[in-house]
Amino acid sequence: MSIRFEVADHVAWVTIDRPNRMNAIDSATHVRLAEIWDVVEADPAIRCAALTGAGEKAFCAGADLKDDTGLSGSDYWQGLSDAGYRGISLRRMTKPVIARVNGLALGGGFEMVMGCDIVIAADHARFALPEAKVGRVPLDGGMVMLPRLVPRNVAMGMMMTGRMVDAAEMARHGLVNAVVPMADLDAEIDRWITDLMAAAPLSLQAIKTVVRSTGHLAPHAAYEADAPALVTALTSQDAEEGVQAFREKRAPVWTGT
Repeated sequence: MSIRFEVADHVAWVTIDRPNRMNAIDSATHVRLAEIWDVVEADPAIRCAALTGAGEKAFCAGADLKDDTGLSGSDYWQGLSDAGYRGISLRRMTKPVIARVNGLALGGGFEMVMGCDIVIAADHARFALPEAKVGRVPLDGGMVMLPRLVPRNVAMGMMMTGRMVDAAEMARHGLVNAVVPMADLDAEIDRWITDLMAAAPLSLQAIKTVVRSTGHLAPHAAYEADAPALVTALTSQDAEEGVQAFREKRAPVWTGT
């Protein structure tokens, strides 16, 4: 199986398991990722997900160019509107996703990182969008998301040259939350997950939904935008539980309702 998928203590662990291909995405892997994200979204017991690659060399080297799907670049682009978050871009996911970047994140692999909400990288990790070097373009979010996540000229330089940027530089630009030695990567991920688990799941989904749906709006328009996820969180049982737990000086017990 090209993907390892496990759920434990409300956390979905998703591992691209093709280390002999630098965890590159072939068509079967793309389909399986789409299936997994559907499960994560639909299961109320899952409160966040962690995405990584097998081994220590690569998070994901992008599309497997040895996988001949018969699709042209134009065919793939035209199909993206139907794909939504399925597979790579994660753009319609409402639950928090942490990227555990254990090595190279190239092309679609880097675009998956951009689709995550929190990015933790090993200090040897490298990021690049090399599509232009093979006559393609970064269709799965690179052209849209990268200029919104890092300074515009940094994004243009990366996309137009395909040059690799190390984890420390990506952290300086604000795309990476933390950079640690590979030996400390799992412990750092666990710390972030612990903090996420301490927060109400519906609050986290509301925050993510509002941020993503209003990022293109002027502040006054963003304040006035409809936000059903926000209403759901504020009127939930967890909203009452959080306040009650604070008053009683105890840890809240979240139910996601």
